[in-house]
Amino acid sequence: MNKLLSIGQASKVLGVTIQTLRNWDKKGLLKPDELTRGGERRYKLETLKNINCNIIFRNDNLKTIAYARVSSHDQKDDLIRQVQVLELFCSKQGFNYEIIQDLGSGMNYYKKGLTKLLNLILEGQVKRLVLTHKDRLLRFGAELVFAICEAKEVEVIIINKGDESIKFEEELAKDVLEIITVFSARLYGSRSKKNKKLLDEMQEVINNNVN
Repeated sequence: MNKLLSIGQASKVLGVTIQTLRNWDKKGLLKPDELTRGGERRYKLETLKNINCNIIFRNDNLKTIAYARVSSHDQKDDLIRQVQVLELFCSKQGFNYEIIQDLGSGMNYYKKGLTKLLNLILEGQVKRLVLTHKDRLLRFGAELVFAICEAKEVEVIIINKGDESIKFEEELAKDVLEIITVFSARLYGSRSKKNKKLLDEMQEVINNNVN
């Protein structure tokens, strides 16, 4: 008797996510062998063994967007590493992918690459979004982008769900200092002694906390 697998078990056999299987079902790329009375998908192991995932991925016309970001120029080496990880992952999965890179604070919502990514998602051109870490997208507010992805049926893959390789405190401190710089410049004027003193004091506090 051919054993029936749940969607979770089938995703592990094929090496894809549960959401990918749901999307394949909706597009008619891979239908479940049976549905339970409750509407849950069931797959035969024999069926899964005969599936070539790379062919299915190629039949999908929508793009996979792999997004990489660092906060500053001195982290460009990390940006290169992110891109390499994303390229290796997407190639291994057989995705038709495009890399979008950003250089800017995780608190900046108007970065060129992020704006392009959001426009592609809203225009319905994106199949999945791949990140090395969650906060590469945004320091705060990533959940809002993920909600947009869910509404647009865009699969989100986060390769590493553990701690960042970059020191979180250090990069967060740089983001906070950037915000303080902008607001203090507006309040006191970019060249005022009061503004410079405030920034110097904040930089000292940040350096002490990070170190």
